[in-house]
Amino acid sequence: MDLSFNAEERAFQSEVRGFIAKNLTEEMKRATALTPSVFSDPDIGMAWQRALHKQGWGAPGWPVDHSGPSWTPAQRWIFESECARAGVPNVNVMGVKMVGPVIIGFGSPEQKNFYLPRILSGEDYWCQGYSEPGSGSDLSSLRTRAVRDGDDYIINGTKIWTTHAHHANRMFALVRTSDGPRQQDGISFILIDMKTPGITTRPILTIGGDHEVNQVFFDDVRVPVANRVGDEGKGWTYGKYLLEFERGSGIASAKLREGLRAITELAESDLTGRAIDSPDIASRISEVEVDIDALEMTELRVLSALQTGQNPGAVSSILKLRNSEIRQAVTRLGVDVIGHDALAVEPMRPLYKLNHEPALPADMLTVVPEYLNGRAYTIFGGTSEIQRDIIAKMMLGI
Repeated sequence: MDLSFNAEERAFQSEVRGFIAKNLTEEMKRATALTPSVFSDPDIGMAWQRALHKQGWGAPGWPVDHSGPSWTPAQRWIFESECARAGVPNVNVMGVKMVGPVIIGFGSPEQKNFYLPRILSGEDYWCQGYSEPGSGSDLSSLRTRAVRDGDDYIINGTKIWTTHAHHANRMFALVRTSDGPRQQDGISFILIDMKTPGITTRPILTIGGDHEVNQVFFDDVRVPVANRVGDEGKGWTYGKYLLEFERGSGIASAKLREGLRAITELAESDLTGRAIDSPDIASRISEVEVDIDALEMTELRVLSALQTGQNPGAVSSILKLRNSEIRQAVTRLGVDVIGHDALAVEPMRPLYKLNHEPALPADMLTVVPEYLNGRAYTIFGGTSEIQRDIIAKMMLGI
């Protein structure tokens, strides 16, 4: 693998830096720096999505015939790395990186023509209706039911841990449309307008004080059959395809490296009494840096596969597993670096909208919120235990 940039790639790097300098406002940058979650608030993230779309960069992982940029793996890596270094907002990943590829792969022409442009432009903001009470890791046991009534489905049930459902105007959901010997065979993939009568969203506050997730209730919600993606009863296949993109289509190493850099600077500063002088802290920083290097190499190999039209497959579980574990290692390191200052936690969210003088310096303000929010990294998108099972079965044949 040649890791040096050629002249064309260096020119592209300059183009990306110029685009960021022109379009990344101070408000966006500050909001991103003070957001402990992997999800930006829509007013910030979608403003950035609109800027990307105007440039033609709104969906880096999409095929060219669906408005994706014709980037090489090196260009994709350059783009993601420069964005992480500059501190750009996260876009609506559930639209661009999750449901978008499913619609491209399995949707009808009408669905592609309607939804894909709205994802690119930021007109639609999506949430994911997968987990239910009692159906998380064992997702195939889900009970939210869609009963056919003429040209509609009538949906009843509930979804939980639904990130940004209180912001979203659309949901993609797995629902049960039939019963059979195999639970997976009776699941369908449905696109739902969140303004449909019968939908109720109830907030769930997380341990860090964030309103990030919700429980969503469906009471006789009528959804057109035309909103089903692909064949009835094949939703499990489409859902697994989506999860492979969720887990393995991004460049996590660049953001992890920036997170570690910020923690290292804190450790070297007088704010922490030069925590870097502790052999334990210095050693852990080095260990995490090596882990990020290894993750980056795997990501580059996956990017090469994606460029040829392959979905990530089981290697996406490796990426998800290691990304989650390294994220938690970085946030845990951050708490240890700032020491007793970790006890001063701001309960108000989002932090970038604080209307009072915070108890901690800005460099420390997100350390504990990121640590608390990060406890979920090894749970959402498939627990670490599930990822290890997938790796064992699909890659090791165990």
